[in-house]
Amino acid sequence: MTIGLKQVLDYEDYARIPPDGKRYELLEGDVHVTPAPSPLHQWVSKRLQRQLEDYFEARGLGRVFNAPIDVILTPHDVVQPDLVVVTQPAQVSARGIEGAPALVVEVLSPSTLTYDRATKSRRYAALGIAHLWLLDPDSRRLECYRLEGQAYGPVLQAEGDRVVEHPDWPGLAIRLGDLRL
Repeated sequence: MTIGLKQVLDYEDYARIPPDGKRYELLEGDVHVTPAPSPLHQWVSKRLQRQLEDYFEARGLGRVFNAPIDVILTPHDVVQPDLVVVTQPAQVSARGIEGAPALVVEVLSPSTLTYDRATKSRRYAALGIAHLWLLDPDSRRLECYRLEGQAYGPVLQAEGDRVVEHPDWPGLAIRLGDLRL
């Protein structure tokens, strides 16, 4: 009898990864590792988080979480988006966020650009995450996508110092000018 390494990892395997300052994720049972984010990345993420909290939490519409937090989409898909909006309180557990949240935000970095835009976004769509936002911290460019069938379609795109309102959440205005370092 031959005993080999597991080919497809699950949440239990993921939970045993020792902390080392890197971000680990599972997509379809494969481990993906990214370096710790830059100060600009963290600043922009924090500033956007405050704006999302002012909308979702102040109105009692949901909760906003920031990385690192485990979003357990399936036993073989565990991700750590930069920001997560949960509108169903039952999704919040001791382990993390269980199931597809209403919105995930990925703040783009040069080292994760392709991974976030292609690999993760395809998996997010396949697993039913209704809204995906991609934010480029250098240009303060925000791209908002909505799930349409099995893929994301653009809802809005803006950059610079604009204030944009998201059509799916009346009154949600994102002030891109506030996202500068």
